[in-house]
Amino acid sequence: MAVLRPVEMRLVDDLFGMSSGWVLDFSNRTFEEFFRHEVGIEIYDDAYGFIGTSKGKHLSAFLQVGQPAAVVKALTALWEYRQDGIISRDEKDTVNSGRERLNAVLQRLGGKPLPGDPTTIPSASVQREHTVPSERLLQELEDEFARLHGMEDAAQARGYAFERFLKKWFDAWGLDARASFKLIGEQIDGSFEHRGTVYLIEAKWTNARTDAGVLRSFQEKAGDGFEGTRGLFVSYSGFTAEGLHAFNAKRVILMDVFQVLRRRISLNEVIAAKFRRGTEERRPLIQVGELFPQ
Repeated sequence: MAVLRPVEMRLVDDLFGMSSGWVLDFSNRTFEEFFRHEVGIEIYDDAYGFIGTSKGKHLSAFLQVGQPAAVVKALTALWEYRQDGIISRDEKDTVNSGRERLNAVLQRLGGKPLPGDPTTIPSASVQREHTVPSERLLQELEDEFARLHGMEDAAQARGYAFERFLKKWFDAWGLDARASFKLIGEQIDGSFEHRGTVYLIEAKWTNARTDAGVLRSFQEKAGDGFEGTRGLFVSYSGFTAEGLHAFNAKRVILMDVFQVLRRRISLNEVIAAKFRRGTEERRPLIQVGELFPQ
């Protein structure tokens, strides 16, 4: 069974370039010495040669069959080597949120986060992104979400409970969530901060699917805030096909809760991926299964 998931292998390829057959600027000799010294394995052993003979193929095989602790060592050492090269060449990192995304991989495998970036002083919001909730807390959140289904006869109470659940969920991932609050003439279901951007939350737990009119109304509400404010619309029953086609999303992304909860995917990664793909493809809703294939 592969140690890394396909989406994680894609990240490693983006960072270290293994699909080309090369890995960073290693020669065959320095690549062998690097793994012997940093990881304590012989990377050119036959055990890692079942895909091909290049450096990239050996690394790919190792990531599929290596022990998780050894994979953590290798990825951490490769990251440090890569960063040292970027700094010495005075280059800009071209992989979006590479440190945060690789941290999530390392911590999923039981490792420690990467050392701090020597070129920056992390802000409080970036530090919060490194929060990874325990499996016990994630299971409690999944159980709480399941209990909401038992509140069929109390729609308003269920709606408030859904808002409280979302705050706990976002807080668990270090997103500094705020509970629902009222402004003059309107109700805000909550807010959170993601990478320096404030998101307003709209939470709907109704039997009917959400249409374009409701989405437009929320987008207008988000647009009334300071420049750069965005919106996250969470609908339990989903969205109508006509509504998704008619809604021109400019600053609102749409969330599907269950798959993110069940698969224990980082909310930081989900929000970043939804916003980027949504912006590039002009799609307000991209399902988590499409963003993070199993």
